Amino acid sequence: MADNITFTMIKPDATAAGHTGKIIDKIIGSGFSIRAMKWTRLSKEDAEKFYAVHRERPFFGELVEYMSSGPIVAAVLEKNNAVEEYRKLIGATDPAKAEAGTIRALFAKSISANAVHGSDSNENAAIESAFFFSAREFA
Repeated sequence: MADNITFTMIKPDATAAGHTGKIIDKIIGSGFSIRAMKWTRLSKEDAEKFYAVHRERPFFGELVEYMSSGPIVAAVLEKNNAVEEYRKLIGATDPAKAEAGTIRALFAKSISANAVHGSDSNENAAIESAFFFSAREFA
């Protein structure tokens, strides 16, 4: 089961631009099932906890400010080989380098305002999913 789920967030730039529905349609159209989903907003403290792995990086403060600047949509997605398949679907972090048709090529504004987050490993998918949802919400 571990390789069948991944976690995503539709970030503040994409929710503010009204892309939430289009992004969800693209996710579902690519064969993912939504196991859990919520519209929410990260406090600065929550953003600091979620992105703690980046605490020593020079962009950490900007990242926290950005991720707490508006609503996000958090979701647990299911599909065989979910992490890898979702990483392909979202495209490169830099939308200018993302393949045509990927979520970031279609909806991202920049490297920092890149529309969506996607887990980078099965382990992080489990950790990130548990950050936003209890086990009974996506069991």
